[in-house]
Amino acid sequence: MPDKEATARIKINKLLEAAGWRFFADGTAPANIRLEPGVTITSTDLDALGANFEKSTKGFVDFLLLDANGFPLLVLEAKARRCRPRDAVASAGRRSSR
Repeated sequence: MPDKEATARIKINKLLEAAGWRFFADGTAPANIRLEPGVTITSTDLDALGANFEKSTKGFVDFLLLDANGFPLLVLEAKARRCRPRDAVASAGRRSSR
């Protein structure tokens, strides 16, 4: 199961980057994706996770996308295809209330 999740996250990362979202500052453009609000993650930290996000000891929102002013715009909650949208909304609500 962790391999499937890691593969999915890598695919989502690439899709977000292709759409113009940034995990890291690029020149004068700031990063506009956060993996957890208030926590700075470096490229070294991200590389250390490798393909296995399961070994992380900290909880993450899947993706927090920021607007041009650095304010939260939306939370992207990645779910398996078999997950019903209603269940994903309920899960996101539980996680956001922690």
